[in-house]
Amino acid sequence: MEETNILIVEDELAIAEMVEIILRKENFRHIVICETYQKASNYISNMHYDLYILDIMLPDGVGLDLAKQIRFKSDAPIFFLTAKESDADKIRGFMNGADDYITKPFNPLELAARVKAHMKRYTSSFKASDEKVYKFGHFLLDKGSAELTVNGEKSIVTGKLFHLLLLFCENAGQILSKEQIFLSIWGEDSYIDDNTIMVHIRRLREKIEQKNPSNPKQLITIRGIGYKLVNEEK
Repeated sequence: MEETNILIVEDELAIAEMVEIILRKENFRHIVICETYQKASNYISNMHYDLYILDIMLPDGVGLDLAKQIRFKSDAPIFFLTAKESDADKIRGFMNGADDYITKPFNPLELAARVKAHMKRYTSSFKASDEKVYKFGHFLLDKGSAELTVNGEKSIVTGKLFHLLLLFCENAGQILSKEQIFLSIWGEDSYIDDNTIMVHIRRLREKIEQKNPSNPKQLITIRGIGYKLVNEEK
């Protein structure tokens, strides 16, 4: 925890300092606070952080765009800490790369618990390296490099989306329930709803489906049970 680098992007200094105090009580020591979109963008471009806590509404920009910038270079956990609390806002947050979404006002103990749970999973992902390559239909996934190749074109899959695709590849042909997906990807200490899983499934379909992600042929829904990765129908 002491070596974890954290970036807090929040234009209300009192809230940013409260979050910093909460994290320091959990033995996080390397914390940077910035209050504008432009300053945060510069930090993100030039420094590596292990955790990002972002407000959505900033005086000179939108935190959603910062999340997209982060995802181009890192799969570190991204938290949105914001007053925007509608389901549509939450879905947009997850679609732009967020790992968690907390609305203001927030419970300090809950924030601390969520941060620790995400950091535990994030840091543990580096402990074992497996170079296995999963070949499946028109795409392949390199587990070691987190590189997805679809129809010969390569892209990097980061964060929860990578772990979700890996879960399906490791269990190809088997039905995975929402409960199984939730426990495998987010863990029992996380606080998410069905919308979170559905958003990630949709984003994954947009990457691997050959034709129309809205009419999937490869990552299919088994109504009332869950999802299954199958060979694409000819």
